[in-house]
Amino acid sequence: MKRRIVAVGAALLVLVGCAGNTASGGPKSPAIPAPSGALGPTVEMTSTSVSGPWRAWTAPLSSREAHGSCGATAHQVVCATDSGGFVGRSRADGRIAWTVPAGDHGKSAGLLVDAADERAVTGVAGRLRAANLRTGAQAWTHRLPTGRAYVALGAADGIVYALHAPAPFTGSAAVLDAVHASDGTPLWHRTVAWSTGEPLAAFRGRVYTSDGTRVTARDARTGDTVATGPTGVECPHLVTGGHYLVCTGSPFSAGDTFPPMRRLDPATLRPLPTPRNTINKPVHGVISDDGVLVLYEAGAEDTSAGDWFAYDLENDRKLWSTYATEADATVTTGRFVTFTPGNDSTTRGRLITIDLHAGPQGTGTAAPRMSPAYAQTRDGEHPVVVVPGGDTGHVVVMARTHGSLRSLPLP
Repeated sequence: MKRRIVAVGAALLVLVGCAGNTASGGPKSPAIPAPSGALGPTVEMTSTSVSGPWRAWTAPLSSREAHGSCGATAHQVVCATDSGGFVGRSRADGRIAWTVPAGDHGKSAGLLVDAADERAVTGVAGRLRAANLRTGAQAWTHRLPTGRAYVALGAADGIVYALHAPAPFTGSAAVLDAVHASDGTPLWHRTVAWSTGEPLAAFRGRVYTSDGTRVTARDARTGDTVATGPTGVECPHLVTGGHYLVCTGSPFSAGDTFPPMRRLDPATLRPLPTPRNTINKPVHGVISDDGVLVLYEAGAEDTSAGDWFAYDLENDRKLWSTYATEADATVTTGRFVTFTPGNDSTTRGRLITIDLHAGPQGTGTAAPRMSPAYAQTRDGEHPVVVVPGGDTGHVVVMARTHGSLRSLPLP
């Protein structure tokens, strides 16, 4: 069975209220105890959420939720807060179905929504928590010694990987923990070299970390090092998706020249043929399961705008490009999903999807498609797009400035 994992990038999150929060509308039922064996607080449920398939809806978020991170499975939307809590929302109407409150405060390592293992995981300050997606109860929790914080998360094949370091993090040495997703049982921990902002990648029995220079691969079950990037192969920033690893220049670089873009062999970490060297500043990218990398490159002199460039990694060729202002993006069902340029007065405020292989010039069923203009998709709302697991035919847009979630049909 194919495992679908939605990973949401690290963000500074703010406290979501308990289930008594009226942002979802309607009265709430009394709190019910967490299922037997679950750790932590009780779970409160709402009796007003509508069940059924994905529908179009808009739901307001409290200011505390709006600064959080959200993901989605085929069955629900899940958000995490900087208190370490979780909020589950109905796919049918966006109302709150359950909450797991928590009382920690600090920066978040982000949110993982692992549909296959029925877990949502977040790391806030020094505590790692998991919620049961089926019951809406806290599943397990881990606490770090004082002075350490979680900084990055990853997951695959029933294992959660959590990277933690001294807070504030000023060096390069961190610790990578591996635990069972089901119950949080520790498997192993290793000291690793890591650079701030670099992702954890996990697939095919390995977990990958980057120190901003080289990539290291470890065995998923033991934590033993099985491969290290060769000397001389620069990897300032690692882009990952599907079972692909691509090194690009650092998005934090202030220079005018950038190292070559290189695809890495996941087994040996040696460089494979790569479509081209970037002449503009690589900022962030996404990779589809079939090996299409779509990379946003900001203008070398004017970084307020740039282009999305699509590359076929398997066949070592450039596919297409399109003008953009920097925005969130993802891939789903063979299409690239992002927002229209914020400086285009005729089309701004829309979600756009582009066929991964045909690009902006595609025709027929492969032609680009745009949503109507929505307030939530304006660039001033700093929107984030979330794709539910499975072929639901919907996407969810999270607006941060005026907090809301909008479910809409995939254009």
